[in-house]
Amino acid sequence: MIISARSPSGIYPILKRFGFVCPIICYSGALILDKDRKPLYSTGFSKYTGKKIVNYIESNHLDCTWNIYSMDTWIVKDRMDKRVQLEESIVQAEAINGSIDMLDDNALIGKILCMCNPDHILNIEQQLRNAFPELSIAKSSATLLEIMAGNINKSTAVKKLCNILNIPLENTIAFGDNYNDVEMLNTVATPFLMGNAPSELKSAFKNITYDNDTDGIARALASLKLI
Repeated sequence: MIISARSPSGIYPILKRFGFVCPIICYSGALILDKDRKPLYSTGFSKYTGKKIVNYIESNHLDCTWNIYSMDTWIVKDRMDKRVQLEESIVQAEAINGSIDMLDDNALIGKILCMCNPDHILNIEQQLRNAFPELSIAKSSATLLEIMAGNINKSTAVKKLCNILNIPLENTIAFGDNYNDVEMLNTVATPFLMGNAPSELKSAFKNITYDNDTDGIARALASLKLI
């Protein structure tokens, strides 16, 4: 199954393309949907907290643009921003221009994504961690920061879904390629780091497979005699 920081609409095109039928984990664990697209688990932070985050980003002139995700709604300040357009092309989903006020007062926000200047992302991450210590903040690429409700990460999501499906953790394998995958990889019985992962992560994992352009997952599963 796919475990991603993406929204459902950013994951389903992948399932359709390859004929997968399976549950998915979205927003790094804030939303779990079954194979029929019905929610198994949903959490997030409030619209009030979301406003505080957006106001902090804008009032402190952080070098990033914000994206708000609630269920399968993706709201941005400026859809013409090239960073947003790039993300749309990658995930094959469309954002809508607007503000957090478009959401219902009782809406749960799965995540706020910050598309950052790569030269400033570490400083932005630290500022946000200092301002919102109660939230989970994870770097998912050289330019992306994911802001979720506290204690939300791919590890807790894997544990929750395994519990729902009655799958022992000792029977689990996971593949990851970035910083927001570390907790998940440290949770499953057999973790594999992809060859395209940042070099500083490669010293932390003994199982490193080929990159995502050279069948890294298939090669790893073959090495375990699972395919």
